[in-house]
Amino acid sequence: MTSLAIELESSVRAKSVRVTDEIIAIELEDGRTVSVPTEWYPRLLHATAKERKNYELDDVGVTWPDVEADFSIRGILLGRRSGESPRSFKFWLDHRKKGRAATVEQWLQSRRQSKSLRPKRRASKKAQ
Repeated sequence: MTSLAIELESSVRAKSVRVTDEIIAIELEDGRTVSVPTEWYPRLLHATAKERKNYELDDVGVTWPDVEADFSIRGILLGRRSGESPRSFKFWLDHRKKGRAATVEQWLQSRRQSKSLRPKRRASKKAQ
């Protein structure tokens, strides 16, 4: 096992987080500071200063409840960006611009509705 793998398997916890328009800086309990571009996490890029300051730390990572954004410290150390799809982010941002919160349940419901509105494909003659 490499030293990086051992490091990532041990519990590395965040001590504090600072988010600007350019960077997300995570101060770790072991004294290191790790930073990534804020554009890697679009919800934080669009969050207000107040929303960015309202975060919660746990054994795994950081959560911003006001914008439903989170990441693990392990993911940050591995250089992982947000895994949110562009379509999901657009749904969230559209609701935000209208002054409404968008929940995961609403997103899933909208996906189900859009699938049910699509015209059914007819079987090709080859398949018959």
